[in-house]
Amino acid sequence: MLISRRVLLTADVLLAVAVTGAAVLRTPASGVAICALSGIVGLPLAARRRWPVPVLAIVAAAAAVSALAGVGAEVTLWAVAAALYPVALISAQAAGRGLAAALAAILVPGLAAAAASRLPLIPAAPGEESFSTAPVLVSVASVVVLAGSWSLAWVVRTRRRHAAELSRLRTAQAVTEERLRIARDVHDVVGHNLSLIAMNAAVARHLGTEQDAALRTIERVSRGALADIRTVLGGLREPSPPGDPEDGSRDLAAVDALVDATRAAGVEVTVDGPYPPAVPAAVQASAYRILQEALTNVRRHAGARHCHVTVAATHQALTLSVVDDGTAPRADTAAGHGLVGMRERVGLHGGTLTTGPEPTGGFAVRVTLPFPT
Repeated sequence: MLISRRVLLTADVLLAVAVTGAAVLRTPASGVAICALSGIVGLPLAARRRWPVPVLAIVAAAAAVSALAGVGAEVTLWAVAAALYPVALISAQAAGRGLAAALAAILVPGLAAAAASRLPLIPAAPGEESFSTAPVLVSVASVVVLAGSWSLAWVVRTRRRHAAELSRLRTAQAVTEERLRIARDVHDVVGHNLSLIAMNAAVARHLGTEQDAALRTIERVSRGALADIRTVLGGLREPSPPGDPEDGSRDLAAVDALVDATRAAGVEVTVDGPYPPAVPAAVQASAYRILQEALTNVRRHAGARHCHVTVAATHQALTLSVVDDGTAPRADTAAGHGLVGMRERVGLHGGTLTTGPEPTGGFAVRVTLPFPT
């Protein structure tokens, strides 16, 4: 479950206050200087996620001074570990440098205080372990704590990288599947139009007086088929791996089946039509697939009770819109795979796609698919 930035910021503020207070309480002396130094150690932690590197530098420097002064005891170690964590999330290089700086800020002044007789300036309380009383044990504990913070950040950074790679792979898979479906539509367009050409050629060969009409039909159908193929294949220049495309060739005449399926799922659907017939087959195939994806999302994810579908065409473009009144979170907007397929379809025709929540509630998908006159 994702945690909001406001919650994380509140947690960091509380951490900064707690570290500052603990550093003051763990110092066997009091005074303004001690409170100020404790504040420099703890309070910057409130901004550790926004400015991780500067915060680590400030906290590490203050922790080094605190070790020489005897302020804060082991609290300064945990403050440096907390400042190291967001730095180690940035990158492997930043993590290595941050760990080295944190170790130096704790071990160098601590061991120096252990070697010098007059340091730290404020001796530790009797019975308390410190660099002066147990330098080896405290040094090992410091390394373990800082390495633990670095290791936790490494695990989180690795998981985020894997999640990003998985998301990219899923998007690439969605694009590939959509290209395979487009290839299936290409097959249907070619088969349908070539069958018409073959039939009219046979008629022209057997008829004498009506050859001109048959040849005109052949010319019209072949030109339309070539235009459709150029439109669809323009976005399929990269080879796609083999797969199993969906069954059936669909166009706008089959939208009623999609609407009936949505109504059967309990969603009231109204349609503005009729569906325009004078649209190239490739554009109709893309429009059908987009409507199919949009209505599927309405049934599965929107939680809607009403949906309005609009299909309209001019001499230069086909426009579609699917608007529902759902309020539930949309899975297609979270994963992005349904929208990937829609964008792939729209991109083949140089069209536009807009999706998102409506100002009055619900979700809308609006598409424009231009085509040559």
